[in-house]
Amino acid sequence: MTEKVFDKKYLLDKKSEQYNTTKFIENDPISIPHSFSLKQDIEIMGFFASIFAWGQRQTIINKCKDLSLRMDNAPFQFITQHRDTDLKRLLAFKHRTFNDTDLLYTIQFLKHHYLREDSLETAFFPQQNMSVEEALNHFKAYFCSLPSFMQRTAKHISSPSQKSACKRLNMYLRWMVRKDNKGVDFGLWQRIAPKDLICPLDVHVERTARMLGLLTRNKPDWKAAIELTKNLTILDPNDPVKYDFALFGISIEEKCIINLS
Repeated sequence: MTEKVFDKKYLLDKKSEQYNTTKFIENDPISIPHSFSLKQDIEIMGFFASIFAWGQRQTIINKCKDLSLRMDNAPFQFITQHRDTDLKRLLAFKHRTFNDTDLLYTIQFLKHHYLREDSLETAFFPQQNMSVEEALNHFKAYFCSLPSFMQRTAKHISSPSQKSACKRLNMYLRWMVRKDNKGVDFGLWQRIAPKDLICPLDVHVERTARMLGLLTRNKPDWKAAIELTKNLTILDPNDPVKYDFALFGISIEEKCIINLS
């Protein structure tokens, strides 16, 4: 390990420890699934919190709370046991371009899946030993497969096949897969190891990664997410995505970084 790489590892390890704490939860969308204890409720509200995750964090949190309240704060029960008349309370829901048409289809999809499977994990990883790229491409196709699917809803579910960095879904996978003693990520899923996750790449992570020389690709696409993750794997082969906390926290909380590239 070169001196520059060691310096980056020291900085990012320190910042990961600083931000990977329960204090992080309060102002982050991950606070939404943390308000539930049932596995399926955590999965469902984590999924909504992740796909809503663009814009101001407090707005995302408020919209998730609004949606949860419309489902009686029991999303799994609502999704699997609702009557058609219950769906009326979901009408007029909107977060940016995600509207009630998208919501009603997503509810239908989740019901379709949960009536057949115990966990949303199998919607992403129907088989063992799938890569994240394979899983996200599979999930996109599966999500769009019901007869009532409308094309407008597809834009809310990204995939590597579209060259997207898939920031929101990679963040969701981080929540569901990573497990440590810090109390932030849930570690509910077992079909993929934390070492095989892909780092969520948003504007904050991208900014810090570029200034640290961890990302050189000029487009924030899937290949960029892969490049960043490979460079983070050099720093920690077993848990490269833990550095998401550091890269994001440095940018949004400190609004500056040390340039070690």
